[in-house]
Amino acid sequence: MLTFYNVEFSYKNQPVFTDLNLEIGQGDFVFLIGKSGIGKTTMLRMIYMDLFPDSGYVEVGEYSSETITEKQIPFLRRKVGMIFQDFQLLSDRNVYDNLAFILQVTGNPAKSIKKKVMSVLSEVGLSHKLKNMPHQLSGGEKQRVAIARALINDPFLILADEPTGNLDPDTSEEILTILKKINSRGTSIIFATHNYELVRRVDSKIIKLDGGKALKVLIKKKGESD
Repeated sequence: MLTFYNVEFSYKNQPVFTDLNLEIGQGDFVFLIGKSGIGKTTMLRMIYMDLFPDSGYVEVGEYSSETITEKQIPFLRRKVGMIFQDFQLLSDRNVYDNLAFILQVTGNPAKSIKKKVMSVLSEVGLSHKLKNMPHQLSGGEKQRVAIARALINDPFLILADEPTGNLDPDTSEEILTILKKINSRGTSIIFATHNYELVRRVDSKIIKLDGGKALKVLIKKKGESD
């Protein structure tokens, strides 16, 4: 489903990745960890092909960074949902219209748009908030709208870039529970975070970025001894 092969990438002449190799299978839930500035967001941007390797390649489903065309990139991004730390909701539109907009720009009929929007809002427990504006929502509610937006095109992969970074611990747990539920149906999820306490609460694959490479690691769960 996702492969990084011998990827090298530099930003402003500073190496970010050197010989980065990684494989993630369909249906995996993966925590992507590492200190701030290590390249977690850069890696996610390579997956939806906003950035490209200096050498090596990235394969996402049927698309490869070596062969993808500019016209194909929007089709890839429709199948890769994005969740951001700062929500990135449209402040001048209510919850319903924030979600409907994604489908309107791709030419979906109004009847199917309404059905799909109500379906994803139900999935994140916000059907009763469809007419609310973003400023009327709590941080957790905004992030649930962002999750619904990521789901709207039935992606095979969701990228979550520090999705709990602005949330309190209880709300972070709620967001993690929703994402695990989505993953249980077969959607792959890559959850970038530096919150190791959150990582310890879930049995999932863990990949650590360090020194320009990806390392598979095991983080002990709470209460485990050496």
